[in-house]
Amino acid sequence: MQVGFFYWPFNVDLTLRMAAAAERWGYDMIGIADTPGNAMDPWVSATLVAEHTRTPRVSICVTNLLSRHPSVSAAAIASIDLVSGGRATIGIGAGNSGTRNLGLRGSKADELKEGVQFLKAALSGEPATWREATTHLPWVKRAPPVFQAASLPRSLEIAGEAADGVFCNYGLDPVSLAASVGHVTRGAEAAGRAEVPEIWQIACLDCNDDREVARRKVGAILAFVSGYVIGTGDMASRGVPPELVAPMQELRRRYSTRPGDADARMVEELGLFDYLAGRLALWGNVEDCLAQALAAKAAGATRLMFTVSLAADPVRTVELFGEHVLPRLRGA
Repeated sequence: MQVGFFYWPFNVDLTLRMAAAAERWGYDMIGIADTPGNAMDPWVSATLVAEHTRTPRVSICVTNLLSRHPSVSAAAIASIDLVSGGRATIGIGAGNSGTRNLGLRGSKADELKEGVQFLKAALSGEPATWREATTHLPWVKRAPPVFQAASLPRSLEIAGEAADGVFCNYGLDPVSLAASVGHVTRGAEAAGRAEVPEIWQIACLDCNDDREVARRKVGAILAFVSGYVIGTGDMASRGVPPELVAPMQELRRRYSTRPGDADARMVEELGLFDYLAGRLALWGNVEDCLAQALAAKAAGATRLMFTVSLAADPVRTVELFGEHVLPRLRGA
């Protein structure tokens, strides 16, 4: 079982503490989100993480193809790879807060495929063309893996076709896990790939000494991620029980890309906490989180990537899980 986490880099102190926790407790990957208006620049933060760690992979988790030209992102991740000694990974997604906060529309699935293919070509050190621009990075020493974040069936299939790895944002329950892996696998098979890309399952994490504190806080991030994990289309096909479709539509209409306490209260008000937490999160005290992590492992998860951005105490969450849950999860 491989385990990583990603976060919104609100300030330098948080970034350094997160880097120290990832190193101390043996996390396999630490990711930095690209969320303009909510947090620091991800490339500055990733450089700090790369300089202050020696072991975990350092990932941008995730950026997009719109707020930065992918040629710029290619050069940036190759630079992080040099700073980190070959530990960098870039994740590309359609865009949620990273685009909406700038008034931009997200990328379509086929556009994501095009972007992933361009990044892989550019990071090979050979000339690569993105629409009207040609990029050449002859100084690249190693091609950092290009991951795609995906939460819709078509996007998951596209990721299976082209990406080196996939950040699946679909759910940790057995049905959602099987569905997400199935979509990626079908994409890889359709493209004639010999192997399925590396799959990391994304979930929210809030591990706290006081489980009620975690419950009150985790609702905000649940509202945020459910907006794009479950989407606005045919919710039944996404596994939403019929009686929860209307509340989910209301949540989607009202949630914020700058989430806070109002979103947490809304999840409770609409009667969605148990469903969303069971599908999209690990939360509570150490024993709660261990039981939920073991259930995800039993359901087939082999790599977990946790968002801790809006945990009650992000550093404490990472430390508690790393000290008390991670060894038992890997040893189970």
